[in-house]
Amino acid sequence: MDATFWNGKRAAGVPDSLAALFENYGELTILDVFREAVQEHGQRPAYTGIGHTLTYADIDRYSAAFAHYLQTHTDLRPGDRIAIQMANLLQYPVTLFGALRAGLVVVNTNPLYTAREMLHQFKDAGVRALVFMDMFGDKVEEILPETDIDHLIVTGIADLLPAPKRWLVNGAVRYLKKMVPAFKLPAAVTFNEALKRGDGGTPQTPTVRSEDVAVLQYTGGTTGVAKGAMLTHANLVANMLQVKANLEQLDAEGRKIHEPGNEHLVAPLPLYHIYSFIAHMMVAMSTGAHNILIANPRDVGRFIDAIKPWPVTSFVGINTLFVALMNHPEFARCDFSHLKSTGSGGTALVADTAQRWKEITGVDIGEGYGLTECSPVVCGNFAADQVRHGTVGVPVVDTALKVIDADGKELPIGERGELCVKGPQVMKGYWQRPEATREVFTEDGWFRTGDVAVIDADGYVRIVDRIKDMVLVSGFNVFPNEIEDVVSMHPAVESCAAIGVPDADTGEAVRLFVVSNGEAVTAEEIIGHCREHLTGYKVPKQVVFRSDLPMSPVGKILRKDLRDEVLAEA
Repeated sequence: MDATFWNGKRAAGVPDSLAALFENYGELTILDVFREAVQEHGQRPAYTGIGHTLTYADIDRYSAAFAHYLQTHTDLRPGDRIAIQMANLLQYPVTLFGALRAGLVVVNTNPLYTAREMLHQFKDAGVRALVFMDMFGDKVEEILPETDIDHLIVTGIADLLPAPKRWLVNGAVRYLKKMVPAFKLPAAVTFNEALKRGDGGTPQTPTVRSEDVAVLQYTGGTTGVAKGAMLTHANLVANMLQVKANLEQLDAEGRKIHEPGNEHLVAPLPLYHIYSFIAHMMVAMSTGAHNILIANPRDVGRFIDAIKPWPVTSFVGINTLFVALMNHPEFARCDFSHLKSTGSGGTALVADTAQRWKEITGVDIGEGYGLTECSPVVCGNFAADQVRHGTVGVPVVDTALKVIDADGKELPIGERGELCVKGPQVMKGYWQRPEATREVFTEDGWFRTGDVAVIDADGYVRIVDRIKDMVLVSGFNVFPNEIEDVVSMHPAVESCAAIGVPDADTGEAVRLFVVSNGEAVTAEEIIGHCREHLTGYKVPKQVVFRSDLPMSPVGKILRKDLRDEVLAEA
Protein backbone atom coordinates (compact mmCIF):
# COMPACT_ATOMS: atom_id res chain seq x y z
CA MET A 1 0.00 0.00 0.00
CA ASP A 2 1.15 3.48 -0.77
CA ALA A 3 2.19 5.71 2.13
CA THR A 4 -0.85 7.92 1.47
CA PHE A 5 -3.13 5.11 2.73
CA TRP A 6 -2.24 6.24 6.26
CA ASN A 7 -2.94 9.94 5.66
CA GLY A 8 -5.40 11.12 8.29
CA LYS A 9 -4.91 7.98 10.39
CA ARG A 10 -2.33 9.48 12.75
CA ALA A 11 -2.72 11.73 15.78
CA ALA A 12 -3.97 15.29 15.42
CA GLY A 13 -1.15 17.63 14.43
CA VAL A 14 1.06 14.94 12.85
CA PRO A 15 1.77 15.80 9.19
CA ASP A 16 1.17 13.31 6.39
CA SER A 17 4.58 13.98 4.86
CA LEU A 18 7.99 15.09 6.07
CA ALA A 19 8.10 17.63 3.26
CA ALA A 20 5.33 19.53 5.04
CA LEU A 21 7.67 20.20 7.95
CA PHE A 22 11.24 19.87 6.72
CA GLU A 23 12.40 21.20 3.37
CA ASN A 24 15.24 19.33 1.65
CA TYR A 25 15.46 16.88 4.55
CA GLY A 26 17.03 14.30 2.23
CA GLU A 27 20.15 16.46 1.94
CA LEU A 28 20.80 16.75 5.68
CA THR A 29 23.56 14.91 7.54
CA ILE A 30 23.76 14.05 11.23
CA LEU A 31 26.39 16.80 11.53
CA ASP A 32 23.87 19.37 10.26
CA VAL A 33 21.35 18.24 12.87
CA PHE A 34 23.96 18.26 15.65
CA ARG A 35 25.16 21.78 14.80
CA GLU A 36 21.60 23.10 14.85
CA ALA A 37 20.87 21.41 18.19
CA VAL A 38 23.98 22.94 19.77
CA GLN A 39 23.13 26.40 18.46
CA GLU A 40 19.54 26.23 19.69
CA HIS A 41 19.96 24.32 22.96
CA GLY A 42 23.59 24.90 23.94
CA GLN A 43 23.04 25.69 27.62
CA ARG A 44 20.38 23.06 28.20
CA PRO A 45 21.20 19.71 29.84
CA ALA A 46 21.90 17.06 27.22
CA TYR A 47 23.07 13.92 29.00
CA THR A 48 23.28 12.95 32.66
CA GLY A 49 25.30 9.92 33.75
CA ILE A 50 26.45 8.72 37.17
CA GLY A 51 25.10 11.91 38.72
CA HIS A 52 26.87 14.36 36.41
CA THR A 53 25.26 16.42 33.64
CA LEU A 54 26.75 17.72 30.39
CA THR A 55 25.04 20.47 28.40
CA TYR A 56 24.80 20.50 24.63
CA ALA A 57 27.63 23.05 24.64
CA ASP A 58 29.74 20.61 26.69
CA ILE A 59 29.07 17.81 24.20
CA ASP A 60 30.02 20.19 21.39
CA ARG A 61 33.30 21.15 23.06
CA TYR A 62 34.33 17.62 24.02
CA SER A 63 33.36 16.10 20.66
CA ALA A 64 35.31 18.82 18.85
CA ALA A 65 38.39 17.95 20.92
CA PHE A 66 37.91 14.26 20.19
CA ALA A 67 37.47 14.90 16.45
CA HIS A 68 40.58 17.08 16.42
CA TYR A 69 42.54 14.34 18.18
CA LEU A 70 41.45 11.78 15.59
CA GLN A 71 42.42 14.10 12.74
CA THR A 72 45.81 15.20 14.10
CA HIS A 73 47.10 12.27 16.16
CA THR A 74 46.04 9.31 14.02
CA ASP A 75 46.20 8.42 10.34
CA LEU A 76 42.45 7.80 10.18
CA ARG A 77 40.72 9.23 7.14
CA PRO A 78 37.05 9.95 6.34
CA GLY A 79 35.26 6.68 5.68
CA ASP A 80 37.47 4.62 8.01
CA ARG A 81 35.61 2.58 10.61
CA ILE A 82 35.81 3.25 14.34
CA ALA A 83 34.14 0.88 16.81
CA ILE A 84 32.53 2.15 20.00
CA GLN A 85 32.28 -0.57 22.64
CA MET A 86 30.71 1.15 25.59
CA ALA A 87 27.86 1.12 28.09
CA ASN A 88 25.56 4.13 28.54
CA LEU A 89 28.22 6.57 29.68
CA LEU A 90 28.74 10.27 29.03
CA GLN A 91 31.68 9.28 26.85
CA TYR A 92 29.35 7.67 24.31
CA PRO A 93 27.80 10.83 22.78
CA VAL A 94 31.19 12.56 22.89
CA THR A 95 32.79 9.67 21.01
CA LEU A 96 29.91 9.30 18.56
CA PHE A 97 29.66 12.94 17.52
CA GLY A 98 33.44 13.35 17.61
CA ALA A 99 33.92 10.40 15.27
CA LEU A 100 31.24 11.67 12.89
CA ARG A 101 32.80 15.15 12.94
CA ALA A 102 36.04 13.51 11.80
CA GLY A 103 34.16 11.87 8.92
CA LEU A 104 34.48 8.34 10.30
CA VAL A 105 31.96 5.51 10.10
CA VAL A 106 30.79 4.33 13.53
CA VAL A 107 30.51 0.62 14.31
CA ASN A 108 28.39 0.11 17.42
CA THR A 109 29.57 -2.88 19.46
CA ASN A 110 28.16 -4.62 22.51
CA PRO A 111 30.76 -4.41 25.33
CA LEU A 112 29.56 -7.78 26.64
CA TYR A 113 30.53 -9.59 23.45
CA THR A 114 32.89 -12.51 23.83
CA ALA A 115 36.28 -12.33 22.15
CA ARG A 116 34.99 -14.53 19.32
CA GLU A 117 32.04 -12.22 18.66
CA MET A 118 34.22 -9.11 18.79
CA LEU A 119 36.71 -10.58 16.37
CA HIS A 120 34.05 -11.40 13.79
CA GLN A 121 32.56 -7.91 13.86
CA PHE A 122 35.86 -6.02 13.85
CA LYS A 123 37.30 -8.09 11.00
CA ASP A 124 34.13 -7.96 8.93
CA ALA A 125 33.86 -4.17 9.28
CA GLY A 126 37.57 -3.55 8.80
CA VAL A 127 37.68 -1.56 12.04
CA ARG A 128 40.82 0.61 12.35
CA ALA A 129 40.12 2.31 15.68
CA LEU A 130 38.42 1.14 18.87
CA VAL A 131 37.12 3.06 21.87
CA PHE A 132 36.53 0.60 24.71
CA MET A 133 35.94 0.38 28.45
CA ASP A 134 38.85 -0.70 30.62
CA MET A 135 36.61 -3.38 32.15
CA PHE A 136 36.94 -5.34 28.90
CA GLY A 137 40.58 -4.68 28.10
CA ASP A 138 41.58 -8.33 28.44
CA LYS A 139 39.31 -9.32 25.56
CA VAL A 140 40.70 -6.51 23.41
CA GLU A 141 44.23 -7.73 24.15
CA GLU A 142 43.23 -11.27 23.15
CA ILE A 143 41.80 -10.42 19.73
CA LEU A 144 43.92 -7.42 18.75
CA PRO A 145 46.64 -9.32 16.80
CA GLU A 146 44.01 -10.80 14.48
CA THR A 147 42.42 -7.45 13.58
CA ASP A 148 43.34 -4.39 11.52
CA ILE A 149 42.93 -2.10 14.53
CA ASP A 150 45.74 0.49 14.71
CA HIS A 151 44.35 2.92 17.28
CA LEU A 152 43.05 2.16 20.77
CA ILE A 153 41.37 4.56 23.19
CA VAL A 154 40.48 3.22 26.64
CA THR A 155 38.07 4.78 29.11
CA GLY A 156 37.05 4.24 32.72
CA ILE A 157 33.37 4.57 33.55
CA ALA A 158 33.81 7.90 35.39
CA ASP A 159 36.27 9.62 33.06
CA LEU A 160 34.00 12.60 32.34
CA LEU A 161 33.02 13.17 35.95
CA PRO A 162 34.72 16.06 37.79
CA ALA A 163 37.50 15.33 40.27
CA PRO A 164 37.55 14.03 42.97
CA LYS A 165 34.42 12.01 42.13
CA ARG A 166 36.15 10.73 38.98
CA TRP A 167 39.06 9.35 41.00
CA LEU A 168 36.81 7.84 43.66
CA VAL A 169 34.48 6.05 41.23
CA ASN A 170 37.20 4.79 38.90
CA GLY A 171 39.28 3.73 41.89
CA ALA A 172 36.40 1.86 43.50
CA VAL A 173 35.64 0.03 40.26
CA ARG A 174 39.28 -0.95 39.77
CA TYR A 175 40.54 -1.66 43.30
CA LEU A 176 37.51 -2.37 45.53
CA LYS A 177 35.13 -4.11 43.13
CA LYS A 178 38.05 -5.45 41.05
CA MET A 179 36.02 -5.10 37.86
CA VAL A 180 38.99 -4.07 35.71
CA PRO A 181 41.07 -7.08 34.62
CA ALA A 182 44.80 -7.04 34.04
CA PHE A 183 45.74 -6.35 30.43
CA LYS A 184 48.69 -5.02 28.46
CA LEU A 185 47.91 -2.62 25.65
CA PRO A 186 50.84 -0.18 25.62
CA ALA A 187 49.59 1.57 22.49
CA ALA A 188 46.25 2.47 24.08
CA VAL A 189 45.61 6.16 24.81
CA THR A 190 43.29 7.08 27.66
CA PHE A 191 40.07 8.86 26.75
CA ASN A 192 40.93 11.95 28.76
CA GLU A 193 44.42 12.09 27.25
CA ALA A 194 42.85 12.04 23.78
CA LEU A 195 40.59 14.95 24.78
CA LYS A 196 43.57 16.81 26.22
CA ARG A 197 45.60 16.39 23.03
CA GLY A 198 42.70 17.55 20.89
CA ASP A 199 41.57 20.41 23.11
CA GLY A 200 41.90 23.93 21.77
CA GLY A 201 42.09 22.90 18.14
CA THR A 202 39.36 23.30 15.57
CA PRO A 203 38.59 20.08 13.73
CA GLN A 204 38.50 20.28 9.96
CA THR A 205 35.06 19.85 8.48
CA PRO A 206 35.15 16.77 6.24
CA THR A 207 33.11 16.50 3.07
CA VAL A 208 30.20 14.35 4.20
CA ARG A 209 27.20 13.74 1.97
CA SER A 210 23.78 12.57 3.04
CA GLU A 211 24.20 9.35 1.05
CA ASP A 212 27.43 8.46 2.89
CA VAL A 213 27.36 5.66 5.45
CA ALA A 214 27.27 7.02 9.01
CA VAL A 215 26.85 3.83 11.02
CA LEU A 216 27.53 0.15 10.41
CA GLN A 217 24.94 -1.47 12.65
CA TYR A 218 25.40 -5.22 12.97
CA THR A 219 22.39 -7.48 12.92
CA GLY A 220 21.57 -11.03 12.09
CA GLY A 221 18.88 -9.57 9.86
CA THR A 222 16.46 -12.05 8.32
CA THR A 223 19.01 -14.63 7.21
CA GLY A 224 20.75 -15.43 10.49
CA VAL A 225 24.31 -14.38 9.56
CA ALA A 226 25.79 -11.37 11.37
CA LYS A 227 25.91 -8.54 8.83
CA GLY A 228 26.57 -4.82 8.96
CA ALA A 229 23.57 -2.77 7.88
CA MET A 230 24.84 0.34 6.09
CA LEU A 231 22.83 3.19 7.59
CA THR A 232 23.51 6.44 5.79
CA HIS A 233 23.21 9.95 7.17
CA ALA A 234 20.05 10.28 5.08
CA ASN A 235 18.58 7.07 6.54
CA LEU A 236 19.15 8.08 10.14
CA VAL A 237 18.10 11.71 9.68
CA ALA A 238 14.93 10.59 7.89
CA ASN A 239 14.01 8.17 10.67
CA MET A 240 14.76 10.84 13.26
CA LEU A 241 12.43 13.24 11.47
CA GLN A 242 9.76 10.55 11.03
CA VAL A 243 9.67 9.99 14.78
CA LYS A 244 10.00 13.72 15.41
CA ALA A 245 6.93 14.34 13.24
CA ASN A 246 4.89 12.42 15.80
CA LEU A 247 6.04 14.89 18.44
CA GLU A 248 3.90 17.45 16.62
CA GLN A 249 0.74 15.79 17.97
CA LEU A 250 -1.76 17.96 19.80
CA ASP A 251 -3.80 17.40 22.94
CA ALA A 252 -7.57 17.84 23.23
CA GLU A 253 -7.14 21.62 23.60
CA GLY A 254 -5.02 21.85 20.46
CA ARG A 255 -1.72 22.33 22.28
CA LYS A 256 1.49 20.49 21.46
CA ILE A 257 2.06 17.64 23.89
CA HIS A 258 5.84 17.67 23.55
CA GLU A 259 7.89 20.82 24.21
CA PRO A 260 11.35 21.06 22.58
CA GLY A 261 14.01 21.73 25.19
CA ASN A 262 11.76 20.76 28.10
CA GLU A 263 11.62 16.98 27.85
CA HIS A 264 13.46 14.54 30.14
CA LEU A 265 13.95 11.05 28.71
CA VAL A 266 15.12 7.97 30.56
CA ALA A 267 17.74 6.05 28.56
CA PRO A 268 18.09 2.54 30.02
CA LEU A 269 18.48 0.60 26.77
CA PRO A 270 22.05 0.30 25.45
CA LEU A 271 23.04 3.12 23.13
CA TYR A 272 24.84 0.64 20.88
CA HIS A 273 21.39 -0.82 20.09
CA ILE A 274 19.74 0.97 17.16
CA TYR A 275 16.43 1.45 19.04
CA SER A 276 18.12 3.41 21.81
CA PHE A 277 20.51 5.08 19.36
CA ILE A 278 17.73 6.68 17.30
CA ALA A 279 15.77 7.68 20.42
CA HIS A 280 18.57 9.32 22.40
CA MET A 281 21.37 10.15 19.96
CA MET A 282 19.09 11.41 17.19
CA VAL A 283 15.50 12.33 18.14
CA ALA A 284 16.20 13.59 21.66
CA MET A 285 19.36 15.36 20.54
CA SER A 286 17.56 17.16 17.73
CA THR A 287 14.85 18.44 20.08
CA GLY A 288 17.16 19.59 22.87
CA ALA A 289 15.86 16.96 25.27
CA HIS A 290 17.65 15.85 28.42
CA ASN A 291 18.69 12.18 28.46
CA ILE A 292 19.20 10.37 31.76
CA LEU A 293 21.71 7.62 30.95
CA ILE A 294 21.39 4.37 32.89
CA ALA A 295 24.70 2.51 32.72
CA ASN A 296 23.46 -0.66 34.41
CA PRO A 297 19.67 -1.13 34.22
CA ARG A 298 19.96 -4.49 35.99
CA ASP A 299 20.75 -2.62 39.22
CA VAL A 300 17.12 -1.58 39.59
CA GLY A 301 17.60 0.21 42.90
CA ARG A 302 20.26 2.56 41.51
CA PHE A 303 18.24 2.91 38.32
CA ILE A 304 15.31 4.27 40.32
CA ASP A 305 17.60 6.54 42.35
CA ALA A 306 18.98 7.99 39.09
CA ILE A 307 15.57 9.06 37.77
CA LYS A 308 14.03 10.32 41.01
CA PRO A 309 15.61 13.83 40.87
CA TRP A 310 14.18 14.55 37.41
CA PRO A 311 10.68 15.37 36.11
CA VAL A 312 10.71 12.44 33.68
CA THR A 313 8.45 13.05 30.67
CA SER A 314 9.25 10.08 28.43
CA PHE A 315 10.38 6.53 28.93
CA VAL A 316 11.73 4.10 26.35
CA GLY A 317 12.09 0.44 27.27
CA ILE A 318 11.19 -3.18 26.65
CA ASN A 319 8.93 -5.64 28.43
CA THR A 320 11.73 -7.14 30.56
CA LEU A 321 12.76 -3.75 31.85
CA PHE A 322 9.23 -2.61 32.69
CA VAL A 323 8.64 -5.79 34.70
CA ALA A 324 11.88 -5.41 36.67
CA LEU A 325 11.05 -1.81 37.57
CA MET A 326 7.48 -2.54 38.61
CA ASN A 327 8.61 -5.44 40.78
CA HIS A 328 10.80 -3.08 42.84
CA PRO A 329 8.92 -1.52 45.80
CA GLU A 330 10.50 1.92 45.29
CA PHE A 331 9.30 2.35 41.71
CA ALA A 332 5.68 3.03 42.64
CA ARG A 333 6.90 5.85 44.91
CA CYS A 334 8.40 7.80 41.99
CA ASP A 335 6.71 10.99 40.77
CA PHE A 336 4.99 10.25 37.45
CA SER A 337 3.04 13.50 37.27
CA HIS A 338 5.16 14.75 34.35
CA LEU A 339 5.22 11.47 32.40
CA LYS A 340 3.65 11.91 28.95
CA SER A 341 4.66 8.82 27.01
CA THR A 342 6.22 5.38 27.27
CA GLY A 343 7.48 3.52 24.24
CA SER A 344 8.19 -0.17 23.86
CA GLY A 345 9.96 -1.99 21.06
CA GLY A 346 12.52 -4.65 20.28
CA THR A 347 10.37 -7.49 21.64
CA ALA A 348 6.70 -8.22 22.19
CA LEU A 349 4.92 -6.31 24.94
CA VAL A 350 2.95 -8.55 27.32
CA ALA A 351 -0.61 -7.35 27.99
CA ASP A 352 -0.27 -7.76 31.77
CA THR A 353 2.85 -5.59 31.73
CA ALA A 354 1.05 -2.80 29.88
CA GLN A 355 -1.87 -2.94 32.30
CA ARG A 356 0.33 -2.81 35.40
CA TRP A 357 2.36 0.07 33.96
CA LYS A 358 -0.80 2.08 33.30
CA GLU A 359 -2.02 1.44 36.85
CA ILE A 360 1.27 2.59 38.41
CA THR A 361 2.26 5.49 36.14
CA GLY A 362 -1.06 6.54 34.64
CA VAL A 363 0.40 6.31 31.12
CA ASP A 364 -0.18 3.73 28.39
CA ILE A 365 2.77 1.93 26.82
CA GLY A 366 2.78 2.48 23.07
CA GLU A 367 4.27 -0.52 21.32
CA GLY A 368 6.24 -0.01 18.13
CA TYR A 369 8.02 -2.05 15.49
CA GLY A 370 11.27 -1.67 13.67
CA LEU A 371 14.35 -3.36 12.31
CA THR A 372 17.99 -2.45 12.25
CA GLU A 373 17.75 -2.33 8.46
CA CYS A 374 15.10 0.42 8.79
CA SER A 375 17.12 2.69 11.10
CA PRO A 376 14.98 1.21 12.93
CA VAL A 377 11.47 2.68 13.33
CA VAL A 378 8.74 1.48 10.96
CA CYS A 379 5.55 1.68 13.05
CA GLY A 380 4.39 2.94 16.40
CA ASN A 381 1.47 3.59 18.72
CA PHE A 382 2.53 7.21 19.10
CA ALA A 383 -0.84 8.80 19.91
CA ALA A 384 -1.47 8.56 23.64
CA ASP A 385 -5.24 8.42 23.16
CA GLN A 386 -5.13 5.96 20.25
CA VAL A 387 -2.95 3.15 21.62
CA ARG A 388 -4.16 -0.24 20.44
CA HIS A 389 -2.58 -2.98 22.50
CA GLY A 390 -1.71 -6.08 20.53
CA THR A 391 -0.68 -3.96 17.55
CA VAL A 392 2.49 -2.04 16.73
CA GLY A 393 0.49 0.98 15.58
CA VAL A 394 0.68 2.67 12.19
CA PRO A 395 3.73 3.42 10.04
CA VAL A 396 5.71 6.61 10.50
CA VAL A 397 5.19 9.24 7.80
CA ASP A 398 6.47 8.66 4.27
CA THR A 399 6.59 4.91 4.90
CA ALA A 400 4.76 2.45 2.68
CA LEU A 401 3.91 -1.07 3.78
CA LYS A 402 2.53 -4.10 2.04
CA VAL A 403 1.91 -7.73 2.90
CA ILE A 404 2.85 -10.37 0.32
CA ASP A 405 2.34 -14.10 -0.11
CA ALA A 406 5.04 -16.68 -0.81
CA ASP A 407 4.94 -15.78 -4.51
CA GLY A 408 5.45 -12.07 -3.87
CA LYS A 409 1.85 -11.11 -4.64
CA GLU A 410 0.39 -8.30 -2.53
CA LEU A 411 -2.40 -9.47 -0.24
CA PRO A 412 -5.54 -7.50 0.66
CA ILE A 413 -6.29 -5.87 4.00
CA GLY A 414 -6.71 -8.35 6.84
CA GLU A 415 -4.70 -11.21 5.34
CA ARG A 416 -1.47 -12.59 6.76
CA GLY A 417 1.75 -12.46 4.82
CA GLU A 418 5.31 -11.22 4.85
CA LEU A 419 5.59 -7.54 5.74
CA CYS A 420 7.53 -5.39 3.27
CA VAL A 421 8.68 -1.80 3.83
CA LYS A 422 9.62 1.09 1.58
CA GLY A 423 10.76 4.48 2.88
CA PRO A 424 13.71 6.87 3.26
CA GLN A 425 14.84 5.10 6.45
CA VAL A 426 15.54 1.76 4.73
CA MET A 427 19.24 0.88 4.68
CA LYS A 428 21.58 1.21 1.74
CA GLY A 429 22.37 -2.50 1.98
CA TYR A 430 24.57 -4.95 3.87
CA TRP A 431 28.27 -4.13 4.16
CA GLN A 432 30.23 -6.03 1.49
CA ARG A 433 27.41 -8.55 1.06
CA PRO A 434 25.67 -7.85 -2.26
CA GLU A 435 24.03 -11.27 -2.42
CA ALA A 436 22.53 -10.93 1.06
CA THR A 437 21.31 -7.45 0.08
CA ARG A 438 19.60 -8.78 -3.04
CA GLU A 439 17.88 -11.48 -0.97
CA VAL A 440 16.06 -8.95 1.22
CA PHE A 441 15.02 -6.49 -1.48
CA THR A 442 12.39 -7.08 -4.15
CA GLU A 443 13.11 -6.03 -7.72
CA ASP A 444 11.05 -2.88 -7.24
CA GLY A 445 12.87 -1.84 -4.05
CA TRP A 446 10.73 -3.16 -1.20
CA PHE A 447 12.56 -4.43 1.89
CA ARG A 448 11.37 -7.88 2.96
CA THR A 449 11.27 -7.98 6.76
CA GLY A 450 10.91 -11.75 7.17
CA ASP A 451 8.05 -11.10 9.62
CA VAL A 452 4.46 -12.22 9.19
CA ALA A 453 1.99 -9.38 9.72
CA VAL A 454 -1.60 -8.28 9.23
CA ILE A 455 -2.73 -4.75 8.36
CA ASP A 456 -6.30 -3.92 9.38
CA ALA A 457 -8.75 -1.53 7.75
CA ASP A 458 -7.67 1.32 10.06
CA GLY A 459 -4.06 0.85 9.04
CA TYR A 460 -2.89 -0.69 12.32
CA VAL A 461 -0.26 -3.40 11.99
CA ARG A 462 -0.13 -6.62 13.98
CA ILE A 463 3.00 -8.75 13.94
CA VAL A 464 1.91 -12.39 13.94
CA ASP A 465 5.12 -14.37 13.81
CA ARG A 466 8.66 -14.47 12.48
CA ILE A 467 9.35 -16.37 9.32
CA LYS A 468 12.84 -17.40 10.25
CA ASP A 469 14.00 -19.18 13.38
CA MET A 470 15.38 -16.08 15.04
CA VAL A 471 14.73 -15.82 18.77
CA LEU A 472 14.15 -12.43 20.43
CA VAL A 473 15.56 -12.35 23.96
CA SER A 474 14.92 -9.03 25.71
CA GLY A 475 14.89 -7.32 22.31
CA PHE A 476 18.17 -8.85 21.11
CA ASN A 477 18.36 -11.09 18.06
CA VAL A 478 19.57 -14.59 18.90
CA PHE A 479 20.25 -17.06 16.13
CA PRO A 480 20.03 -20.84 16.65
CA ASN A 481 22.86 -21.61 14.23
CA GLU A 482 25.35 -19.64 16.33
CA ILE A 483 24.30 -21.36 19.56
CA GLU A 484 24.35 -24.78 17.92
CA ASP A 485 27.83 -24.17 16.54
CA VAL A 486 29.13 -23.36 20.01
CA VAL A 487 27.36 -26.28 21.72
CA SER A 488 28.62 -28.68 19.05
CA MET A 489 32.16 -27.83 20.16
CA HIS A 490 31.52 -29.60 23.48
CA PRO A 491 33.16 -33.05 23.45
CA ALA A 492 30.07 -34.77 24.85
CA VAL A 493 27.61 -33.42 22.28
CA GLU A 494 26.61 -35.40 19.22
CA SER A 495 23.93 -33.05 17.90
CA CYS A 496 21.77 -30.20 19.15
CA ALA A 497 19.04 -27.76 18.19
CA ALA A 498 18.02 -24.39 19.64
CA ILE A 499 14.57 -22.81 19.47
CA GLY A 500 12.76 -19.92 21.10
CA VAL A 501 10.08 -20.51 23.71
CA PRO A 502 7.81 -17.95 25.42
CA ASP A 503 9.25 -16.45 28.59
CA ALA A 504 7.47 -14.11 30.99
CA ASP A 505 10.62 -12.12 31.78
CA THR A 506 12.46 -11.84 28.46
CA GLY A 507 9.67 -12.31 25.91
CA GLU A 508 11.43 -15.36 24.55
CA ALA A 509 14.16 -17.63 25.88
CA VAL A 510 16.39 -20.19 24.22
CA ARG A 511 15.57 -23.86 24.78
CA LEU A 512 18.37 -26.16 23.75
CA PHE A 513 17.84 -29.81 22.81
CA VAL A 514 20.95 -31.98 23.14
CA VAL A 515 21.81 -35.49 22.02
CA SER A 516 24.96 -36.71 23.78
CA ASN A 517 27.51 -39.03 22.25
CA GLY A 518 27.49 -41.33 25.25
CA GLU A 519 29.74 -39.28 27.51
CA ALA A 520 28.24 -38.06 30.76
CA VAL A 521 27.26 -34.39 30.66
CA THR A 522 24.87 -32.22 32.66
CA ALA A 523 22.73 -29.23 31.75
CA GLU A 524 24.88 -27.07 34.02
CA GLU A 525 28.01 -28.07 32.11
CA ILE A 526 26.39 -27.24 28.78
CA ILE A 527 25.25 -23.84 30.05
CA GLY A 528 28.70 -23.16 31.49
CA HIS A 529 30.25 -24.01 28.12
CA CYS A 530 27.88 -21.56 26.43
CA ARG A 531 28.74 -18.79 28.90
CA GLU A 532 32.39 -19.09 27.89
CA HIS A 533 31.65 -18.49 24.23
CA LEU A 534 28.43 -16.48 24.03
CA THR A 535 27.06 -13.17 25.28
CA GLY A 536 24.71 -13.65 28.23
CA TYR A 537 21.43 -13.17 26.41
CA LYS A 538 22.37 -15.90 23.91
CA VAL A 539 22.97 -18.53 26.60
CA PRO A 540 20.18 -21.16 26.68
CA LYS A 541 17.84 -20.86 29.63
CA GLN A 542 16.67 -24.46 29.33
CA VAL A 543 18.55 -27.60 28.30
CA VAL A 544 16.64 -30.76 27.37
CA PHE A 545 18.43 -34.05 26.71
CA ARG A 546 16.98 -36.36 24.07
CA SER A 547 17.90 -39.61 22.38
CA ASP A 548 17.39 -38.08 18.93
CA LEU A 549 16.17 -35.02 17.05
CA PRO A 550 13.53 -34.81 14.31
CA MET A 551 15.17 -34.86 10.90
CA SER A 552 14.11 -34.24 7.31
CA PRO A 553 14.84 -36.90 4.66
CA VAL A 554 18.07 -35.10 3.82
CA GLY A 555 19.22 -34.95 7.44
CA LYS A 556 18.20 -31.40 8.33
CA ILE A 557 17.07 -30.87 11.92
CA LEU A 558 13.42 -29.79 11.93
CA ARG A 559 13.18 -26.98 14.45
CA LYS A 560 9.53 -26.49 13.54
CA ASP A 561 8.74 -29.98 14.87
CA LEU A 562 10.46 -29.10 18.13
CA ARG A 563 8.44 -25.91 18.42
CA ASP A 564 5.25 -27.86 17.73
CA GLU A 565 6.14 -30.26 20.55
CA VAL A 566 6.60 -27.33 22.94
CA LEU A 567 3.24 -25.89 21.92
CA ALA A 568 1.60 -29.27 22.46
CA GLU A 569 3.08 -29.44 25.96
CA ALA A 570 1.63 -26.02 26.77
